[in-house]
Amino acid sequence: MGKEFESRLDAQVPATPRQVWDAIATGPGISSWFVGRTEINGDTVRTSFGDGWVPAGTVTVADEPHRFGYRSATAEDGRFVAYEYLIEGRAGAATVLRTVTSGFLPGDDWADEFEAMRYGTELFFHTLTDYLRHFAGRPATPVTVFGPPVTDWPATWQRLHTALGLGPAPRPGDPVHTAVIPDGVVSFVNPHALAVRAPDAVYRFLRGFHGSLVAGHALFTAADPGVWAGFLDSLADHGSD
Repeated sequence: MGKEFESRLDAQVPATPRQVWDAIATGPGISSWFVGRTEINGDTVRTSFGDGWVPAGTVTVADEPHRFGYRSATAEDGRFVAYEYLIEGRAGAATVLRTVTSGFLPGDDWADEFEAMRYGTELFFHTLTDYLRHFAGRPATPVTVFGPPVTDWPATWQRLHTALGLGPAPRPGDPVHTAVIPDGVVSFVNPHALAVRAPDAVYRFLRGFHGSLVAGHALFTAADPGVWAGFLDSLADHGSD
């Protein structure tokens, strides 16, 4: 048993088709809004999440600057993920971006993974459109840090909200002023993720599928990524919950 899935998202952004193409079809562009670091070499797409490279994907279509797609290899159990992006220019330097994420999740326990993937896809698409609205053309340094295992997610989320100076139910537009993020605003939130946009960074916190709170940031200026391991550790249960 398993599940075939397909997610479609679209948005109009104040960017040219060329800027959108650079964001979705180049390694530096993808690394500025996706999680981890991505490289594209010919038809091969490789992404590292900080602890080694994940299996490479293959470009399936590259019609510059209109359409780009790639997919992972199909595993023995049938698992794969495919991404496709459609770019349509509009008057006034605006562009409509449509995305399709599809694939197959094997096994009887696909539901939890599907939920995590759905929420993650929402986060990454939001970051992509936010990048095109506020940082288009600026290369980012991706920072991916995995925190300790989490046993109580509601308590961990509340500790995160408190550490960021937020209330128990943050909403887009809420300000963030802390030692680690001195000037930011909540730009996205769902049950598995929180994103904060700052003048020179996008800070994202997401529920990792394997049980850790993950920091998946994009930094547009020089910064010390080591601070985030300590920050995530400070949010751990440590036997107190």
